[in-house]
Amino acid sequence: MNQSTVASINERAAEEFFKKAQEAEKDGNQEKAIEFYERALSENPDHDLCCFHLAVLYDRRSEDAKAIELYERICTSEPVHTNALLNLAILYEDNNMYDEARRCLDAVIRTNYNHPRANLYMKDVESARSMFFDEDDRLRGNRNTAMEVPMSDFELSVRSRNCLKKMDIKSLGDLLRVTEQELLSFKNFGETSLSEIKQLLNSKGLRLGQNSESGGAAGAAAVAPVRRAQPSAGDVPSEIYDKLVTDMELSVRSRKALQRLNIQTLGELASRTEDELLGCKNFGHTSLNEIKQILAAMGMGLRKLEVES
Repeated sequence: MNQSTVASINERAAEEFFKKAQEAEKDGNQEKAIEFYERALSENPDHDLCCFHLAVLYDRRSEDAKAIELYERICTSEPVHTNALLNLAILYEDNNMYDEARRCLDAVIRTNYNHPRANLYMKDVESARSMFFDEDDRLRGNRNTAMEVPMSDFELSVRSRNCLKKMDIKSLGDLLRVTEQELLSFKNFGETSLSEIKQLLNSKGLRLGQNSESGGAAGAAAVAPVRRAQPSAGDVPSEIYDKLVTDMELSVRSRKALQRLNIQTLGELASRTEDELLGCKNFGHTSLNEIKQILAAMGMGLRKLEVES
């Protein structure tokens, strides 16, 4: 069975789950609707309409982090998704992320200068932003210092501490550049560890992913992966590192896993460890061997964890 056939089967399955989710939502069964929307996205991560409906449900349940992640997935690709951008802007404002909220609204206004809701929200954001940053200027010195606090200074479980160490997350600033998805993709890092990390950050008025870089065609913030040092690979030319993984002959399963991990180039792929890849949903040893063979053909390999002596 070729890749296009498998992709077609996945898309049909996703559409069936999407229809079931909509039926459950009409019946007022949000839990079942969320379950079906999640299953649809596992079959087809690019199903934008499914992504939007699921984000709205999480938004209503005040699960801001999940809603923001889903809206961001929609808003970083053409065309401009007006409703998603507006909802995302409101969530950003609620979480004191005023620059990100402004970028979302600006993207809407650029396509429709007289959009009434976008212009109204922009006034609110600008007002809240000026008040917030007047106070923030006073605190910025202390805040920058706080970002440098090592993770070893915080009380965490052994499992969480070991996972963060293996992911090369050394400081509070490093942690704020990571998304929930990236943490959960790591082997042995589960919901319990995630809740522990989120509680720690919430107690300090912080959230995962808030220090990630932004961008995207629509002007909305895109979650950037953790910056990792590229592994040394002898005489491998830099242009090999910059090759897109989408240009490689990969199975659908491997391709989807790399998309979930926000891995776009061979250099980013080579900066991951075997455990990180195996920790991703539906990524097994067959996919791992496929990845290793492709890297080996380019004179590269996955990153090896440093072992303390």
